[in-house]
Amino acid sequence: MALRQALGKGLRLGRGLLSRCFGWGAPVPGPPPPPLPRLPAVLLRQPAPLLPGRAGFLRAAADRLGLRRVPFRQLAARVSAGPYPRRRLGLAFSLGLALLEPALAQRRQADEACKDIQTIFTQRKKTQKDPLGLFRQRGFKLEEYSIGQPIGKGCSAAVYEATIPSSAFCKASGEPNSEDGGHDGGSETKAADARQARYWRAGFPLAIKMMWNISAGSSSEAILHTMSQELVPARGSALSGEFGVVACPRKLGIGKKRLKPHPNIVQVLRAFTSHVPLLPGAMVDYPDVLPASLYPSGIGHSRTLFLVMKNYPCTLRQYLREKAPDTHLGTMMILQLLEGVDHLVRQGVAHRDLKSDNILVEFDPAGCPWLVITDFGCCLADEKIGLKLPFTSWYVDRGGNGCLMAPEVLAASPGPGVVIDYTKTDAWAVGAIAYEILGARNPFYGSGGSSLESRSYREEELPTLPETAPLEVRKLVRALLCRDPKKRLSARVAANVLHLSLWGEGLLSLKDLRPDKMIGWLLHQSAATLLMDGLGDGNRVETRLKRCFLANLEYEDLWEAVALLRSWKNTLAG
Repeated sequence: MALRQALGKGLRLGRGLLSRCFGWGAPVPGPPPPPLPRLPAVLLRQPAPLLPGRAGFLRAAADRLGLRRVPFRQLAARVSAGPYPRRRLGLAFSLGLALLEPALAQRRQADEACKDIQTIFTQRKKTQKDPLGLFRQRGFKLEEYSIGQPIGKGCSAAVYEATIPSSAFCKASGEPNSEDGGHDGGSETKAADARQARYWRAGFPLAIKMMWNISAGSSSEAILHTMSQELVPARGSALSGEFGVVACPRKLGIGKKRLKPHPNIVQVLRAFTSHVPLLPGAMVDYPDVLPASLYPSGIGHSRTLFLVMKNYPCTLRQYLREKAPDTHLGTMMILQLLEGVDHLVRQGVAHRDLKSDNILVEFDPAGCPWLVITDFGCCLADEKIGLKLPFTSWYVDRGGNGCLMAPEVLAASPGPGVVIDYTKTDAWAVGAIAYEILGARNPFYGSGGSSLESRSYREEELPTLPETAPLEVRKLVRALLCRDPKKRLSARVAANVLHLSLWGEGLLSLKDLRPDKMIGWLLHQSAATLLMDGLGDGNRVETRLKRCFLANLEYEDLWEAVALLRSWKNTLAG
């Protein structure tokens, strides 16, 4: 506070010095003194992001006068040679600069430290070429797979369990084998295997998604172009077998982005076109979309797109039906969704169909759930427009799942120059899904007076979350469900809030939280995370979350999260 008062006084006196001593207006003799003239625009420009407003003014003024590199004593001596008012005002201006520089230096050092930590953990994110150890340059033909029972069915595809037959596939993939009784190891690993077995038949580590081809034609080029959104999370080698290793088929999805790998985003390991087979349950579950050669009344084409992914034990909806996570576990689950959404935003992609059915779950060795976002068929991933979609007519596709469509999307009216900004729409959907994770009913599902519509709801109508949820989590969910996207938290800041609430209690309790204290805490978290990796606990959910946090570290976003948490705690204390 003393520094802020000193800066304010230095600013006011410095402005007077500039106006009186450097030709920007002269005072009229006699009381009362005239108002100070407006400063030139060069001194009123927007300050740099890392600098507070007063700092921007003082540094811009010093640049204009050539005083930035003048030592404090020389600057004081220069102004002390003039009349008394000039000495007094000049010394005040010099004091403002002298007091400001240490604070700015701390902020610069903190920002540089955050970038160094980010670089370390970004470089450690190495994706395995073949995470399941099954392919070895194979898997580009449907005939190579052994397909099991159906896993699920959506509005545009059916998913089946699958594997590539091999005598050593269980050992290579690390999945339990019925002959050897599963994994060797401690009780935690065996308990996790038991949890997996409730959902997942051993021996099928892969899942094949067969798209329903009604309008894309039968050529591979047309299919891949029409269904290019499904390929947004595809690995770089996923399509190499379809068109050759050198000729990467990016031209087929002209303008479509490709997501970089992220642990909370599904990866398409193989993608290829093939003739539609008659798979188990097809005649019962989706006969109408089959080709006429398989079902006389079918309207589908004979060839379609197949996507190969890792087989996950269950969806988030299935998991929540069987288990109610405690508050700590629920907080980590919400945090994982925010980390995934933040990655999408950084890559310029909007999912636009987030719901518990499109979130997959696997388990770490201790049985803690790890969430993965899947099903990108409705995503916005255009290289030209980014996250801002021109909404010129009702024929423009705004995405799927109207129940969890953000207010700015559902309430938009088409017209010339109308643009829908999807930067924070997925974060809004995470706020709605958080109700389900925390054991409450999603307020935007259902019909009647008990449900809300995102087009018209008022924030005070949002139902109260369970009191067992921590205050910061309840506050965060409401901040994510703010109707105005300008006031809504970004996924990055929201994720930082949960990271700090989970692991930064000691840091937040400090009365005088300075940048050096923040960096000390970050260095401690970095060392602990690296140590856990070295001890073989890198696959635990907590360690993986910390790696995501440290790999996306931005000082300004982190400090904003700190300010939010402290304000919420002060509100409760008041």
